Amino acid sequence: MRLPNILFMGTPGVGKTTLGKELASRTGLTYTNVGDLAQEGQLYDGFEEEYECPILDEDRVVHDLENKMKEGGVIVDYHGCDFFPELWFHIVFVLQIDNSVLYTRLEKRGYSVKKLQDNIQCEIFQILYEEAMASYNYEIAHQLPSNVPEELENNLDQIMKWIEQWIKDNN
Repeated sequence: MRLPNILFMGTPGVGKTTLGKELASRTGLTYTNVGDLAQEGQLYDGFEEEYECPILDEDRVVHDLENKMKEGGVIVDYHGCDFFPELWFHIVFVLQIDNSVLYTRLEKRGYSVKKLQDNIQCEIFQILYEEAMASYNYEIAHQLPSNVPEELENNLDQIMKWIEQWIKDNN
């Protein structure tokens, strides 16, 4: 594997897609949004009425991504991480955001009150960071602020430096 695999995770609206796509355009890594992958391949296992969204078939997602992940050089964008094989990722970034910024972003997306409240609570209690720490070696799981454009640029710079160092150390 000549290039690292990277996971971006966090509650909806924290900026995973923006960061992932921009990093892919600057580095040549392959960007994969799990939600888009699931929609394209109909990788679902039912529908969640309360949240008005399909239920992801995690086993089919893993199977669909497996060969791509073995090759390396993949940026994966998804809310959680507990179903991905631990060895897939060389680094995991949990994007975090101020609750007032998140609320505005999710409200603009038309989230129901319940869905909005649950996602805000998830962010407040750092549920996804805890999931990352439980799923991966603490040395590869990191938090990144994602409130304003300046933080996006700073995050991109830091990650690109990390990628350069990873390539030097592993090739």
